Amino acid sequence: MKLLAKIAAFVAMTCIAQLLNAQEQDTNRAVEKLKGQKERIITTEKEALKKEVEIINEKLAANQITIEEAQKRKEASAQNHALNIENRLAIIDNKIALLERNGVENINTEDPRIVIGLTTEEDNADVLLGLKINTGKERKIKYDKRTTSNIVLAVGLNNAIVEGQSLDDSDYKIGGSRFFELGWAWKTRVFKNSNLLRFKYGISYTSNGLKPTENRYFVENGDQTNLETFGVELDKSKFRMDNLVIPVHLELGASKVRKTENSIRYDTSRKFRIGFGGYLGVNISTRQKLKFKENGNRIKDKIKRDYNTSDLIYGLSSYVGFGDMTLYAKYDLSPIFRNAIIEQNNVSLGLRFDL
Repeated sequence: MKLLAKIAAFVAMTCIAQLLNAQEQDTNRAVEKLKGQKERIITTEKEALKKEVEIINEKLAANQITIEEAQKRKEASAQNHALNIENRLAIIDNKIALLERNGVENINTEDPRIVIGLTTEEDNADVLLGLKINTGKERKIKYDKRTTSNIVLAVGLNNAIVEGQSLDDSDYKIGGSRFFELGWAWKTRVFKNSNLLRFKYGISYTSNGLKPTENRYFVENGDQTNLETFGVELDKSKFRMDNLVIPVHLELGASKVRKTENSIRYDTSRKFRIGFGGYLGVNISTRQKLKFKENGNRIKDKIKRDYNTSDLIYGLSSYVGFGDMTLYAKYDLSPIFRNAIIEQNNVSLGLRFDL
């Protein structure tokens, strides 16, 4: 029994020694990590000061400010960043003292968390599939984000411009024919120091639906696709084209500048903007859905085929409005059906949301 007790005591002492050694190593690594943060803080503040001085020099060269005003601004910026360095280094020094006195501690001042949403004002966060993830770790903030991105959602009414025919005499139901768009867009500022003009581009899935009038449906006859009357009363007749397109727009509008010592951002929320451009893509699916009663039975037919629709999709589009919601219009220059005797072109009008 005494032998077993000695062995147990030896094992316990060995485990405790290893644990203390591991804790000491963790503490040393944490201290070294904090010392590395001190170097990054100095570098970040110096880079921010350099950016501000460049902006001041540009304004001086453009005769927007005097030499005396430029010198005052440079001195104020230098003093501001010197205080930033002093304060931020003091925080790190206090953390190091805490670690050396008490051992391994959680060195993050913020709890790791995931911000669920489409956008966030936090710059100290990583983006993953539309979510902003704040890991609690200090991350270098980019001073000027010239390119940003967002989700695009658009819905509205759809119809077709038919050669020699007005929309008043349309073969398709005005209220029942609709369009839908969902995509991802990037926005890049054209000018270095102005956000007046932006280049907007991305990739979108679009769906254009048409509901024929007068109990008709589409029939494919060789290289022609025509509307014909169905044999029984239709409860529903819907024709849909699904496309994958690359929209490109030039966007014009005012913005509000939000500037701090670490970053400069251009905010277009609640500001008037107008965009004009076009899109190019491919048709990925064409289908027709029919609902009717026959011999007392409810029948739903979903027919997926070519219907002689255009493979290449291209057209013009534009939007105008305030903030994230705008009035959106698009027109297909490509005809709905290839080789059609009477050409038809898709046209859409609705609301666009830049989320």
